[in-house]
Amino acid sequence: MKTIAAPAPEVYSDLEQLESLVSNRLSCRAFRSTAVPEDVIVRVLRLAQSTASWCNSQPWQIAITRGDGTERLRDSLYRAAASNHADKWDFPPPREYLGVYLDRRRESGFQLYNALGIARGDKVRYHEQMLENYRFFGAPHLAVITTDEALGTYGAVDCGAYVGNFMLAATACGLGTVAQAAIARFPSVLRRELSLQEDRRVVCGISFGYPDLEHPANSYRTSRANVGDVVQWIDR
Repeated sequence: MKTIAAPAPEVYSDLEQLESLVSNRLSCRAFRSTAVPEDVIVRVLRLAQSTASWCNSQPWQIAITRGDGTERLRDSLYRAAASNHADKWDFPPPREYLGVYLDRRRESGFQLYNALGIARGDKVRYHEQMLENYRFFGAPHLAVITTDEALGTYGAVDCGAYVGNFMLAATACGLGTVAQAAIARFPSVLRRELSLQEDRRVVCGISFGYPDLEHPANSYRTSRANVGDVVQWIDR
């Protein structure tokens, strides 16, 4: 039998660092108001730019708010959401959640509500908490991720990979992040406020900044399915 050499020590180090980043990343829903220095944001962006993409197309374009730009967009999106402004998503949201997907969604939602002391069935408080998406949970920055219209679903898939790497890079820099599909609910507001070109399609937003780890909204962790629940081995 052929002997397989053990990985070099530095490989274990890399793996351990990755495991730490993946395990420590969380969907942050309470931020400190302190702005992130530009050089830190640029470092995150450079790391995320290494994301693999279909034919190396790198379809993502990122609009990042700061200072008054964040406050202006926060105000515009919150007013649109609070008034139930009619808009059409660039990418259709899920038609419905069924089975285990509904179970996981409910579990995550109830964990947040329990942490915040929101009673089950309190629809008024549910709605108020939903609107916090459009306050960016107090984050000083919002990154809006768009793709090229002509690249369709595959462009959006590539952007999803970019979002994942952005969040891991931010975690490595001591930042908190939360990816928000809710931001994509109002593409017309984003096009107006961010001067997006008409061929850009909004994928999602990422609120980011320094996390407020003492806030109850950041006190819980969501569960993950076992590998055996999601993987099918094909041997022949």
